[in-house]
Amino acid sequence: MKKEEKIECEQSVDTAQLDEANKRAEEAEAKYAEANDKFLRTLAEYDNFRKRTAKERDGIYADAYMDAIKSILPVIDNIERITAFASDEKMGEGINLIIASMKETLNKMGVTEIEAKTFDPNFHNAVMHIDDESLGEGEIVEVFQKGYLYGDRVIRYAMVKVAN
Repeated sequence: MKKEEKIECEQSVDTAQLDEANKRAEEAEAKYAEANDKFLRTLAEYDNFRKRTAKERDGIYADAYMDAIKSILPVIDNIERITAFASDEKMGEGINLIIASMKETLNKMGVTEIEAKTFDPNFHNAVMHIDDESLGEGEIVEVFQKGYLYGDRVIRYAMVKVAN
């Protein structure tokens, strides 16, 4: 073989090997990019899962807390109703002290009473309606059952009678 043919043959072999190596490198880069993309997606899904479960856990605690408070509210309502039937002044005074103590305890627990001045469907449940021109629009005339909030969430809506 001539020297020129030998160099040409070696160059063609080198070019073929180089092309094959480049092809393998591109395939390896594509596999790496795919694996990296899967890894990043899995990492993002895990992070979203962690945040979602933490939020659900907090929500479950708040719901259980509100359910426990909701079960106590009828007892408080009954104690407040009994003041109208207290025959003895001392007995009425004692019942009022119990009510004040229960309200203070609820406030410490983050539970507040819903104000009953102007009707707001987010906090009040209107069970009766009257037309009276001497009263303002949406003014609450009577509260049948007090409503309570835990933070900004409603535990129980206030049942009210609304004017106009």
